[in-house]
Amino acid sequence: MSEVQIPSAYVAPKGRSLFEPHRIFLMLVFAGLIFCVAWFMRWDWLPRYQDRLIYGIGQTLLMLFSTAIVGFLLAVPLGLVQVTGPKPLALLARGFCTLIRGTPLLLQLWLLYYGVGSLFAQFPEIRSSFLWPYLRQAWPYGFTALMISFAAYEGEVMRGAFAGVPRGELEAARAFGMGRFTLFRRIWLPRAIHRALPTLTGETVLQLKSTPLVATVTVVDVYAIISRVRQETYLTYEPLLLLALIYLCLTGILVYAFRLLENRIPTKGV
Repeated sequence: MSEVQIPSAYVAPKGRSLFEPHRIFLMLVFAGLIFCVAWFMRWDWLPRYQDRLIYGIGQTLLMLFSTAIVGFLLAVPLGLVQVTGPKPLALLARGFCTLIRGTPLLLQLWLLYYGVGSLFAQFPEIRSSFLWPYLRQAWPYGFTALMISFAAYEGEVMRGAFAGVPRGELEAARAFGMGRFTLFRRIWLPRAIHRALPTLTGETVLQLKSTPLVATVTVVDVYAIISRVRQETYLTYEPLLLLALIYLCLTGILVYAFRLLENRIPTKGV
């Protein structure tokens, strides 16, 4: 009689060492680039502009989070109505997402600022209202363009997320006597957000990279500050390298924050 073989316990593979030859070479090259940038380039202008740079970073983050939050709140009904109907609203939501996703964001921004903004100025009723001090500025149009763009892209993501939630879970919730709103709040929406979270991370990073477009309509963000630095100092590479570093750091922080959020969500049985 042959002996019964008991499978051995799974042993996770060892992580690769950080000090492998090719990694050491890449680290040395990166350290050399950092040294050359810091030593051979001009950075004496940085203390004069640090306050304005901090202000610009704050405006960029404010534009990012405000448009992403409001856009996501709009994306949830856009995705839900495409799955549940009624059909006329589903067609409207699908058409909205297709139109916004099919046209350049810069074009949408200019249509709002130069088109709708100039149209408001032609009505004395609007110019004399309490809204005119805000409508005459550029940031409402930049906010609206970025918010609508985020809502359209995330609306399609949420449509797929809502449709991908297993029907058995929803039927089980109905069998327990849950109402529609309770089922949506406790089962359907959390499961859909969990499915969409990795894509939401990428869309938020893309939204961060889209914020420099608002500088084209005179909104002052970190990109506008760097452009002013280039005009006043006649430098090209140093301000642009600093801008790239700022966006790289902000992107890293965003990705790390979303990773922490994903790790805090239980995945057993998902």
